[in-house]
Amino acid sequence: MAVEASEHLNINVQGDRLRIGVAGAWTLTVAAGLDQRLRRVAGGAEGDADKQRARNVVIDAGGLTALDSAGAWVIGRTARSFQDAGAEISFEGLRDDFAALLNAAELGEPDVPIRPARVNPFVAVLAHAGEAVVSAALVGRDLLGFFGFTLVTIFGLLTFRRRLRGVAFINQIEATGLNAVPIVGLLCFLVGVVLAYMGALQLERFGAAILTVNLVGVSVLREIGVLLTAIIVAGRSGSAFTAQIGTMKVNQEVDAMETLGLSPIDVLVMPRLLALMVALPLLTFIGDILGLAGGALIAVMNLKMTISQFLTQLSLAVDFWDFGTGMIKAPIFAYVIALVGCHQGLKVSGSAESVGQRTTRSVVESIFIVIVLDAAFAVFFAELGI
Repeated sequence: MAVEASEHLNINVQGDRLRIGVAGAWTLTVAAGLDQRLRRVAGGAEGDADKQRARNVVIDAGGLTALDSAGAWVIGRTARSFQDAGAEISFEGLRDDFAALLNAAELGEPDVPIRPARVNPFVAVLAHAGEAVVSAALVGRDLLGFFGFTLVTIFGLLTFRRRLRGVAFINQIEATGLNAVPIVGLLCFLVGVVLAYMGALQLERFGAAILTVNLVGVSVLREIGVLLTAIIVAGRSGSAFTAQIGTMKVNQEVDAMETLGLSPIDVLVMPRLLALMVALPLLTFIGDILGLAGGALIAVMNLKMTISQFLTQLSLAVDFWDFGTGMIKAPIFAYVIALVGCHQGLKVSGSAESVGQRTTRSVVESIFIVIVLDAAFAVFFAELGI
């Protein structure tokens, strides 16, 4: 018996057999108008008990004259709904071009929950922690591989199997070293001033103001000078390495370089890495001198010491290894900063947003690794009694 009949849709029910006739032009306007009706038919809405019992569904498409993607999706969705309910589906009179369009529209409805599922906060914290650990492990693996690659390249330079690009090397020394002298010198001088001033305030209470020189000398030479310089260079030069190489990646200059048979490691990484290993110890030396100068200024102004007295007390407070430990750490910190900066630059994916993200990660990672290494060096030198 005919349950519903219209110009575009004809529904007949005979026991457990349901026949759906579609006719005319099933385009966007028609499909949108019949969508809710077909949803009720396929879902067995209240009052459609005959349709709920349908086990054999025939879709008669012999009367179709036109079909677009919207109509194909509605018809296909209706067929899938009956299939999910356990009914057998068959098509009659379906033209080949319409069948191809129906197959192309075989995309299920997006399974997006209206409300996000509630997650246990404790489980969410553990999940984020796990993701962070896995991400850190992957970054460590990539950095370790890049570290090995650069070591092989340096060995090739030492054995003259590879050639260092001298012009780029000198240019990078100027950019990372000479141009950084003002900012490094100023900040180290100010930190020396603050350290001496605060130390003097505390030590004067115990009548040991003279030990302010010891405090400034040991802390600046062993830790503050090299660590502060490395952090400044990481934010200044490390980020510049990432931004420069990343921009070249976005502009496909690195790809063009590889096409010409040039190694990005030789051309882009080695001059920056070796130049920073030369520049950072020199910057550390300048930072140490200016940090001590800041301490001397406070000693002269607040403690009424002479420069001669300051230098005499300084020579008694520090030895060669106080200066040497800082200088030993400087080239290692430089290697880490250049390694991370160049590695992140080469990992840029190809958009301006990626350049910014990688630059931020470069600074954060390099400063983190530098501080961890500094702590490890402190323990190591303490165990050696240095």
